[in-house]
Amino acid sequence: MPNKLSYWEKSSFFDFDIILIGSGIVGLNAAINLKISEPSLKLAIIESGFLPSGASTKNAGFACFGSISELIEQEGICGAEGLVSLIEKRWKGLLKLRGILGDKEIDYQPLGGYELFKDDDIFLYEACVAKIEHYNQLIKPVIGSDTFSIGNKKISKFGLKGINGLIANRYEAQIDTGKMMFALIQYAQKLGCTIFNNCEVEEIVSEHKLLVKTKQGNFTGRKVIVTTNAFVNKLIPGLDVKPGRGQVLITKPIKNLKINGTFHYDKGFYYFRNINDRVLLGGGRNLDFRAEETTKPGLTPIVQDTLEKLLKTVILPETHFEIDYRWSGIMAFGKQLDPIVTETSPNIFCAVRCNGMGVAMGSQTGEDVAELVLKSL
Repeated sequence: MPNKLSYWEKSSFFDFDIILIGSGIVGLNAAINLKISEPSLKLAIIESGFLPSGASTKNAGFACFGSISELIEQEGICGAEGLVSLIEKRWKGLLKLRGILGDKEIDYQPLGGYELFKDDDIFLYEACVAKIEHYNQLIKPVIGSDTFSIGNKKISKFGLKGINGLIANRYEAQIDTGKMMFALIQYAQKLGCTIFNNCEVEEIVSEHKLLVKTKQGNFTGRKVIVTTNAFVNKLIPGLDVKPGRGQVLITKPIKNLKINGTFHYDKGFYYFRNINDRVLLGGGRNLDFRAEETTKPGLTPIVQDTLEKLLKTVILPETHFEIDYRWSGIMAFGKQLDPIVTETSPNIFCAVRCNGMGVAMGSQTGEDVAELVLKSL
């Protein structure tokens, strides 16, 4: 033991029925579902950071299930049937998140979403317009009605410059990521989940009980669930999970801001929205995939300069703005689009790889791994 723990500390704080590693969207939802199903379970959530370390508190707060150009690429990977299944998981995940916490708690705003096409994107725009009816019919059984439409009339309303096409998504919405995570943490604690912050896991060892080694002490449990997303290969090597850093900036408040809703550009590699009279803009990892395939937080000049240029030339042309904050979050991607929810070895489970759709997929993925664990008890 690195610390001289008392008898009381060792006997009361380090032995649990189930230990969850990672206090992000997936981990918290898994814990919540476990406690609702089996209130007597003694649960611990171990988090390496002071706050959740990946993307859960650092994302853009998009309640989305994909723009047309993204769906085209995703259908090419998993086929039409697979895409419908994926969209259903995203949609049900959003409904589940709203049902657990309530729209007011997460500041859910169904303002609609839009995909932008610049003047030199004419071929991509035409290809996406041609697919509108296809995806409306594909998605209708999941959502209930048509989702996408041409929204060119709103280009001037939003004050956008150099944009010749806009495809609207009537069901896309936005949330306040901070409020969502704060509410999830409070709910999990109310149900009786214990959260240990600043407690990085070094190793999971299989003995008569599972041993979770940390610098703060060694935890024991009957089951372990790893929900560390992009960081999972440190504890469970060999999974098809690669990190993807997402850099973000946000402006200071802007008077008479025209931007209203969630926006996607360049096949989803750039995204922006309004929040409290500000513009939040993120993306650009496609400028240097290798550099952004990292678990290290940080900012790079090439990405930040490109984001600012996009603000000046397209999003806020002829509008004075100042950058207030810059940050980055670490997402997880893989060759397959479905999250990995499985038992990787006896009594060790994982639920990771939301492919940049953590807000939409996190709640459902957390429930899925909880059900898997409950069946094994």
